[in-house]
Amino acid sequence: MTNVHNQFLVGDEADAALSEEGGSTKGAKFSSFKSGTTYAVKLIGLKDYFQFYSYGIFNQVDSFCAENPSKKTAKGFPVDNLTPWDKAFRYYKDLSDDWTDAHSQEAQKYKPKSRFAMAFFDLTSGEVIAVDLSAKQHAAVKSAIEKYAKKKDKIAFELSKTGESTGTVVSLAPVLDMDEDITEQQRANFEKAPTEIDLTPFFSAPYIADEKEQIEALVKAGFDISLIGLSAGNATNDASDGGNNYNF
Repeated sequence: MTNVHNQFLVGDEADAALSEEGGSTKGAKFSSFKSGTTYAVKLIGLKDYFQFYSYGIFNQVDSFCAENPSKKTAKGFPVDNLTPWDKAFRYYKDLSDDWTDAHSQEAQKYKPKSRFAMAFFDLTSGEVIAVDLSAKQHAAVKSAIEKYAKKKDKIAFELSKTGESTGTVVSLAPVLDMDEDITEQQRANFEKAPTEIDLTPFFSAPYIADEKEQIEALVKAGFDISLIGLSAGNATNDASDGGNNYNF
């Protein structure tokens, strides 16, 4: 796995990119955040997050970041140094007459998606955690953080995910009663929380796929790679590559 942290936008940089869109241990991973999950957390900073672009198709191809990311516009449109998935996106987008036709809908499958890693201090484990959020989910949590910013050192919060598929909602709500609504251990962890969060360990959390893996993922997604000038030989890996444990 390659840690290409230079493709991640942190804090204010991520805010700038989101505005344009309209909207120290290595190997740290995202915490599981399935629907029905709730974490009791403490807010440490107001901008403990970074932005990244990932590819993937829900329930078909697991999400990943490109080892050699493309250059993108402020709105996330790939314009240079295109990845195989960018090329698939551009192939269908160039056939599209508007954003509602079939070609445009197909293009959206392969478009790089803006994601955000948001970090919190988990009061149950007493450790810093990070969760992977969509741009829409990030915006909702960020709005709540800004609303309760002055209370972040006084009260805990519940970070929750509810709903399914496109109806999934992520929320951050204040704990109303610090004596009754959290445990004694959680209150103790609240008091010993760090004063700042180092995001760099989580730069390795998004999976980084090399070009061979990206091409294999396109094939798995059902895309005809010959349409973008590729063949099965492009995805052939010799034994010296060492392989990996990631399954598309």
